[in-house]
Amino acid sequence: QVQLVESGGGLVQAGGSLRLSCAASGSISSGDVMGWYRQAPGKQRELVATIRRSGGSNFGDSAKGRSTIRIENDKNTVHLQMMSLNAEDTAVYYCYLQTTREYWGQGTQVTVSS
Repeated sequence: QVQLVESGGGLVQAGGSLRLSCAASGSISSGDVMGWYRQAPGKQRELVATIRRSGGSNFGDSAKGRSTIRIENDKNTVHLQMMSLNAEDTAVYYCYLQTTREYWGQGTQVTVSS
């Protein structure tokens, strides 16, 4: 059984930065993908960023140019950093893991205040 434990989030000042981490427990192979999605009120869930354990990352349009994602393979942990936050970044951020199926974290609220 795979479990995802998220940390980070909360209240962030506009113009500030966000750091999120997600630790996965269970059987994970080198081809797996980890990352983050987010969902704002009244909107569909959207990609923030994902990364393969073997290398290679993918960013959503809203995250390109101001975000980094990295993975600690020995700890099955993925870290996201996003800078220059604004009100549109307010959302619930979900950790994501793709192995033989998809897994989702419970979500962590991020609120950007002006």
